[in-house]
Order: sequence, then C-alpha cells, then structure tokens
Amino acid sequence: MSPSTPESGDDGLTPRRWLADLAAREQRLLHLAILAGLVAGGATIVQMGLLAWIVSALLVQNVSPGGLVWAFVAAMGAIGVRALAQWGQEVVAQEASLRIRRVARHELLEHLEALGPVRLAGRHSAGLGGQLVEQIEALDGYFARFLPQLRLAVALPLVILAVVAWLDWLVAILLLLSMPLIPLFMALVGMGAERLNQEQFAAVTRLAGHFLDRVRGITTLQLFNCTTSASEEVFARADDYRRRSMRTLRLAFLSSAVLEFFASVAIAVLAVYIGFGLLGYIDFGPSSELTLFSGLTILLLAPEFFQPLRSLSQHYHDRAAALGAADGLVALLNEPLSEDASEGERCGVAPATAVDLRGVSISHPGRGRVLGPIDLEVAAGSTVALVGPSGAGKSSLLQLIAGFIDPHTGRMGIAHENGFAWMDQRPLLIHGTIADNLRLAAPHANDAQLLAALGRAGLGELLARLPEGLDTSLGERGVGLSGGQAQRLALARVFLSPARLVLLDEPTASLDEISEALVIEGLRALAEEGRTLVIATHHPALMTLASQVVRLDQGRIVAEESA
Repeated sequence: MSPSTPESGDDGLTPRRWLADLAAREQRLLHLAILAGLVAGGATIVQMGLLAWIVSALLVQNVSPGGLVWAFVAAMGAIGVRALAQWGQEVVAQEASLRIRRVARHELLEHLEALGPVRLAGRHSAGLGGQLVEQIEALDGYFARFLPQLRLAVALPLVILAVVAWLDWLVAILLLLSMPLIPLFMALVGMGAERLNQEQFAAVTRLAGHFLDRVRGITTLQLFNCTTSASEEVFARADDYRRRSMRTLRLAFLSSAVLEFFASVAIAVLAVYIGFGLLGYIDFGPSSELTLFSGLTILLLAPEFFQPLRSLSQHYHDRAAALGAADGLVALLNEPLSEDASEGERCGVAPATAVDLRGVSISHPGRGRVLGPIDLEVAAGSTVALVGPSGAGKSSLLQLIAGFIDPHTGRMGIAHENGFAWMDQRPLLIHGTIADNLRLAAPHANDAQLLAALGRAGLGELLARLPEGLDTSLGERGVGLSGGQAQRLALARVFLSPARLVLLDEPTASLDEISEALVIEGLRALAEEGRTLVIATHHPALMTLASQVVRLDQGRIVAEESA
C-alpha cells in the first residue's frame, strides 16, 4: 500500500489511520491471537470453577480425595490449555507485529527513496535513522499486545460477568458498576502519555543529530579548543532526554498503581459481601442462596474479571508510545513527492537519445523558478559539459536528470537502461572495507572485477601497497584516503556500475593536479566505452573532453557548442 499523500487528492494520513491500515494487513494473525486469548480465558473459567468445586466437595460434601482424581486431572488439563493458549497468543501476536513493522519500514524506505536527496536535504540523517529504527520498533507493543488485548478486555469480562450473573446477579451488578473506572482512568492517563511520548521521540531525534554532528566535527572542535563545551552540550541534551524518559515512566507507574488500587477495592467489597452473606449477616437479594461453591467461584473469578482490563491499562502505554512514534513517521509519509502545481511530465525517448528535455523548468517554494524553461537533447554515447557561474543551475539540471526533482513544467525523457551512475565532489563512502564500498554499485561483483575497476581508476598501485588489500577498512566518509583517492574509489564504482548514463557534479573539484589528471583519464575511459556522460564543471580539461558544451546562466541555456 502506498502512503497517502496530499498530492493524490487525499487529506493525508493521520497516526491513528496509518496504524489502522497497518493492522488491517495482518488481520488474520491478530484475530488468531485474539482467539487464543479467548481460549485461555475460557480455560481459566473452567480452572477456577473446578477448584471451587473441589474445595466445596471436600469441605461441604465430605467427598474423599480419591473420588476427586478426575477433577484434579481436569483442573491440571485446564491449566495446561491455558498456558498453551497464552503461549500461542504471544507467539502469533509477535509474528503479526514483526510483519507489520517490516511493512512499515519498507513503506518508509520507499517514500524516502521517492523523496530523493534534494527533498531530504533539510532532515538530519541521524534523525531519519532514528525514525527507521527506534520509532518503528516503538510500534511493537501496540500490535503485539495492545490491539489483541483491546478485544479481549471487552470479550472476557463479559463472559465472566455472564457466569457470575448466573451464580449471583447482585455481584454481577457490583462488577458492572466498578468496571468503567479502569477505562476512565486509562483514557485520562493515555492523553498525557501520548503527549509525553511525542516529546520524547522528538528529543531523541534531536539528540541523535546533535551527537552525530559533534562526532563528525571532532577535529574542528579540537582545533578551536571547543571540545569541553561540546561535551557539555551533549551531556545537557542527554540529560534532557533522561528527564523526559523518567517523566514517561513515572506516569506509567503511577497510573498502574491507581488502577490496581481500584481493582483491589472492588475485589475487597465483593469478598466482604460474600463472607457476610455466607455467615448470614446479609439478607438481601440472592445473598441467602450463596454457597461455598458459588461464593468461592465468584472470588476466584473476580481478579480474572479485572485482569484483562488491568493488562489493557499496562499495554495502554504501548498505544501512547505507538501514537507518539507514528506522529513523526506520518509527518514524513505526508511529505509530498512533488509540488501540487507541477505540470511537468516524463515520457520516453528515441533509441539514439539519452536525455530529451522540452520546455522543462524547476521551481522551489519561496524561491520561485530556479531553472528553465530549457530545451536540451543529449545523444546516447556523447559527453556533455554543463558550464557556467556558480548558481547558474548546473547542479539543479543534473538533479532533474537523475530524477531527484520533478519538472515543474515541460516534458522530459530519460533513457533508463540500467539506471544511472552518480558521482560528485563529495562521494559517499561508508564505514567498511574497500570491497564493501565498491559493492554498493555491484553487490555481486567478485574480487577480480573489483581489482580490475580499481586498476582502471588508477588505484592499482595503492591497493598493492595495502597489506589487507580489498579488506582494508575505511572510516566514515573515506577516512584513511586522500581526497583524490576517495574520488578515484568513487570512479571505480562507476566502472563497476552497468549504467549507461553517468552524471557527474564537479568531479575534479578540490583535487591536486595528479589526482585530477587520473580522474579525467578515468572519465575519458568511460566515454570510450560508449557511456553517456553529463558533467557539471568549471574545469577546462573536462570541457575539452566533451563533445558538447552547454552554457547556463541564471537557470537558462545561453549557448550550446559542439566540439
């Protein structure tokens, strides 16, 4: 199911609606968990009835223990069925929750992919990571415990109430009168808990981003002698998160204590009534018909009457946590994929064409039109250099071709044979081995293919000097390599990629002459392979490499030159 977005004519998701949609995907398993809970409740009623009958038979009817063997066996069987049903309920509900969380995470990842790096530029990567991990995991209790218990909290007390009413209608009325107190306090507590959970998730998202920024900037902080103040800032943020967490836990414990108090008072009132009724001190209603069997059965079932409601009150905090997490997740899902006023469209291209733009423009909220309208045709296998002053629209044009931005007006066609390869002046290098970084572009490439790509990118000699070769570990963002080596590693990834269209944004910026020459030589090799290269650059050597130079200024094409 694709997320609802405002652009589709929908008013957008709400946290409750999104959670309901997710639950609908696994209704079968959730219903099975509820059924197992009902079986456990039925076995409990049988167990308590048998125990009361055994005590009554021993004390009132003077039946010998030997004559009650079948009753003891039946009670043990009921206990076994109850335990097995409770285990089944837990296993099935956990499986449903696992599947739902997998679907939710997949839905979010698909939406993030559709948004692209441009629309996500305003969000911190640590915050997004926290949402995909912690906030998705916070949904577990809602689906695994709260939803099944919500149905059981209605069904089981009604079944027990019917049994109690058959034994003593006055006790049933007393239970019915005390029953609404627990849901009432649950609702009051839930409103406060949901707000606290929203604040807690927002705080941990900010903390993750703050901490990651300080870790990434540790060198700069040391150079400016600001490590102490940075540590104090992180400590202050962490302490704020601790206080918010403790407020949530305090509310949970206090609410549980209040609910336990009301349940205990109700059970105590029933015990007084039954005790005085059996002693003959109460002569009202059905009290004169009380027996040891009926009185003991009622007393044993009274805690079981409140148990589903008490369990629901405990899991009510799972609901508050899920709604708090869903609030941030739904806000991300509701982020539109394109502008509502967009009239641009994508279409096919001719066989010999890689890129075909007709009257295309890009607009951003608050900035207006930043590119276009432009017409541009890039022949398959050609090399095009996009040149112009900073801010002319070169990077925006590359992002448009890559699909990171949708056209506001006009028509565009891109040949999507094996997708496209992307390389800029700050290539993404992950914390892992050289092989791990290369296999981002070709997950199934063998070592021989990796070595060949590194050799073509001018890194063969470097790799030969490394004792661990392809297994050499790199830090985040390529720590352990120079800027030129990182660029050439990214270039090796492009060689491994099967994409015929290669988009490059200032690939030689900030490189020394030797590294620059090696990167340019690698790009020339790509062009000789017949790949289509579109390069945003200021560098004269890259312009000479191009078969077509497109000059941009203030978002428009001002000149096109063929080599």
